[in-house]
Amino acid sequence: MLNLVFMGTPTFAVPVLESLAARHNVSLVVTQPDKPKGRGQQLAAPPVKLKAEELGIPVAQPASLRTPEFHDLIAAQNADLFVVVAFRILPATLFPLARLGAVNIHGSLLPKYRGAAPIQWVVANGDKETGVTIFRLDAEVDHGEVVAQKATPIGPDETAGELFERLSLMGRDLLLATLDDLEAGRAVARPQNHDLATPAPKIRKEDGRIDWTLSAQAIHDRVRGFNPAPGCHTVELTESGSGGGGTAPGRTLRVHRTRPVPGAGQPGVVSIEGGEPFVGTGEGLLHLLEIQWEGKPRISGRDLVNGLRGAELRFAP
Repeated sequence: MLNLVFMGTPTFAVPVLESLAARHNVSLVVTQPDKPKGRGQQLAAPPVKLKAEELGIPVAQPASLRTPEFHDLIAAQNADLFVVVAFRILPATLFPLARLGAVNIHGSLLPKYRGAAPIQWVVANGDKETGVTIFRLDAEVDHGEVVAQKATPIGPDETAGELFERLSLMGRDLLLATLDDLEAGRAVARPQNHDLATPAPKIRKEDGRIDWTLSAQAIHDRVRGFNPAPGCHTVELTESGSGGGGTAPGRTLRVHRTRPVPGAGQPGVVSIEGGEPFVGTGEGLLHLLEIQWEGKPRISGRDLVNGLRGAELRFAP
């Protein structure tokens, strides 16, 4: 049994913490401070904190990881290993405080998709395969030696949210096996090929704006990759009312589910077949399956068509 310090914050890390606590001694959980959330801006605890409290594990929520007080708290744990899942970058001064150093679960096949959003970008870019990696932390982001790795195919309609759930469980199982190997001295780490590294930066809201000149497949992949957050959106074009026959931006439509199909149409222009909406793209048509006008509930593509009452609909390309 290993003595562990666990560091993590979001839902992705919760199954890992729960399983580690069942097989090893987790002496301390380190997570982000509580943050204001919702309209009322009430302080909300991170998911990892809630699970740690349920398990009876002490929790630390430092504003900084570089203070002498935090260094002393970690040193006092006499940890065999630090396990880090979806957390901040650790100062290199902490690594020597655990006998076996620190390992991290990353939601990609490193060195591909280093950064904050590997699961979203691997889907948004249309990759057919991804996986999870257990690697040793060093001073650079997602840079350390790979201890274990497991691949999985990505479904053609699988969203980042759905893949997120699968990889969370895969990462948990791979980590448990890896800890057994580390404890027994069987683990063999290998350096990453840094020449093959690709970025996975934090996603901005503007990354979700649909470019209808792209192919239907590329847009479909973006919609999947940014589902559930930040989501993809497009802007309706309306007559400008200036008398010159121009157009002006109208309502914003959030696009949640789509399907690429063969066909041709002008980018951004909606055609209707069998009571269903299809949008022209740079290559192929995009069937809108589930959408949402800004400030309104989600509806099906068929409900969108019914609401048009025969009016034309097109989006800014």
